[in-house]
Amino acid sequence: MSSRIGSRDDVAQVAGEIDPDYPIDPVPRHARKSSFSLVIVLLGFTFFTPTMLAGAQIGTAFEVGTLIWVLVLGSAVLGIYVAVIGGIGARTGLTTVMMCRYSLGTTGAKFASLLLGGTQVGWYGVTVATLAGLTASALDLSGRGIEIALMIAGGALMGATAYYGYKGMYALSLVSVPLLLVLAGWVTWRSLDEVGGWSGLTAIEPSSTLSIAAAVTIVVGTFASGGTQAPNWTRFARTPSAGFWACVVAFLIGELLMLGFGAIGALSFGQGDFVLVLYELGLVGWGLVFLVANLWTTNDNTAYNFGVAGAEIANSRSKKPFVIGGVVIGTLLAITGIYDNLIEYLVWLGILIPPLGGVVIGDFLARWRGGMPDTSVLPAFEWRNLGVYVVAALAAWWSSEAGWFIPPVVGVAVAVVAVVAVQWGRRPVAEPVG
Repeated sequence: MSSRIGSRDDVAQVAGEIDPDYPIDPVPRHARKSSFSLVIVLLGFTFFTPTMLAGAQIGTAFEVGTLIWVLVLGSAVLGIYVAVIGGIGARTGLTTVMMCRYSLGTTGAKFASLLLGGTQVGWYGVTVATLAGLTASALDLSGRGIEIALMIAGGALMGATAYYGYKGMYALSLVSVPLLLVLAGWVTWRSLDEVGGWSGLTAIEPSSTLSIAAAVTIVVGTFASGGTQAPNWTRFARTPSAGFWACVVAFLIGELLMLGFGAIGALSFGQGDFVLVLYELGLVGWGLVFLVANLWTTNDNTAYNFGVAGAEIANSRSKKPFVIGGVVIGTLLAITGIYDNLIEYLVWLGILIPPLGGVVIGDFLARWRGGMPDTSVLPAFEWRNLGVYVVAALAAWWSSEAGWFIPPVVGVAVAVVAVVAVQWGRRPVAEPVG
């Protein structure tokens, strides 16, 4: 960013006006983070138990050879998409919802904040429900009252690090990510041993049916919303390439690992969750450690996402009130049973969210590569791009209904191409400040 933005932010920070996570302001150069820090935080985000559940469902539907290619394809689609938008976030220093002010207009961006923030609140509820259910199982607890109490306690705990922002999430991920890798790798080895090694695994026949397009859509859906909001962290990157590669590591490699762990667990033990596999091995204590670390590192990122989305809606320089509000709503959703609709929820996320990221990518390529103008010149609604989003989302939905190709890819591709076509050269006349 230019000195003009840096000076404005530095003065505001000294005055105590800006949240150190800069929810509605470009991140100044002095606040940028190392690539290692970004990778650790993003891996903490993608190491997620419900991703294992998705891998388990996919794993039982294909022979092992086909399964590997399906998981690689889905992870590559997700990873490349997230890496591109993550690189743009590093370039601009802005969150996804703040970039949407440029692509959808200052008022139109509220739709993006509601969509992205709302889906993240839903994910928060799914994760809280997962934590409560598996903890009750591990401790041999029963009763609806106990489960609700666990949901409330877990929801409050996981929101705590998000409340303290990037530093809190980094500190937690720095401990949990290596632990999760070691533990999951060990259990994968035990799972293969359970079925007689790789040859035994390849001999297992599929027990369900699922099209390749549907499987890839589920993979992308696991982090369609969260990945579209990768700029919320990559804006702290020192260079666009650092933001890009941090996303490749986290959303391609990290996602692929989680899906693989879930698929192997399902094939070997009939369980799609490594926590339950640990229980099968009699390692209840380690199962709880894995569960809490796994879900906490993802859900604090989720809370952070709806916190900055709320800050954009209210044009507030503090995300903290919106983190608290989202935690309360997400926990209430968990209590009402959102967990029961996970797979259908993932499919819809894979349809509705990627086109929004495609609009941001296309608009950046068409108009903003030379710098972001002052927001005072932006319209309330950028109708061309809003129209493109609707068309791209409908195209993704049609692709899903017709079983043709991969709906998230269709949505992103239509959005990028259409926005470039309707916006090329239409940059507002203003002094670049980014």
